[in-house]
Amino acid sequence: MTDPRAFHEASLPLFPSEEAPEVPLPSGKLPSYIADHRKRLRERFMQGGANALPDYEMLELVLFRANVRQDMKPLARRLLERFGDFNSVVTAPPEHLVEVAQVGPAVICELKLIEAAAQRLARARVMGRPVVSSWNALIDYCHTAMAHRETEQFRVLYLDRKNVLIADEEQGRGTVDHVPVYPREVVKRALALNASALILVHNHPSGDPTPSQADIDMTAQIDAAAQALGLVLHDHIIVGRSREMSFRSEGYL
Repeated sequence: MTDPRAFHEASLPLFPSEEAPEVPLPSGKLPSYIADHRKRLRERFMQGGANALPDYEMLELVLFRANVRQDMKPLARRLLERFGDFNSVVTAPPEHLVEVAQVGPAVICELKLIEAAAQRLARARVMGRPVVSSWNALIDYCHTAMAHRETEQFRVLYLDRKNVLIADEEQGRGTVDHVPVYPREVVKRALALNASALILVHNHPSGDPTPSQADIDMTAQIDAAAQALGLVLHDHIIVGRSREMSFRSEGYL
């Protein structure tokens, strides 16, 4: 016999609307206080945007699809108590999210979907555009993509002769304080892409973007390899939790 819960889950609209946000299970209707609360939250968000809602209510809106019949306010508050703020919840690794009571695959999927959407939107603002005119957007994208990672990631942004961003590629992942970088592979990839310049980006999970001696040495090696092939290393950006550090601005390049 078909499980009625399976039918219920399959019948949920892909994008719930005001008219059909929840479909009651055969075992009972959605409690009116939950339905009314969700309707009020949605109305406030549609009228006032994100500024009209505190973090826990924004998180509730995200979590509504993960469980259509349960009050999600307690879970939203537990997540915020564990991770601190909305952004930290959304970017938290799945292995940490599951440590919070009542967090399962559905909740993790909704949170990771929001994170992926934010990164894709930020990336769209910089790809195919001159970095000079979109520098702030570029920094925002780097922060969105990397600031909350718990291990180091090294990325290279490749530019054409007009300094238009033509590729954004991850070159390596490492530990909490180290990521292997191979200067030869970085410049080799630039030649394959017919790039003329590049920007290095990596994050410091500690939160402090101050460069280590290893960061400085690695940057010098890539700069030398780039110059030998007629490429320009515009900058190396280190992303911290709340701020970024530019090698160019700080005089390291």
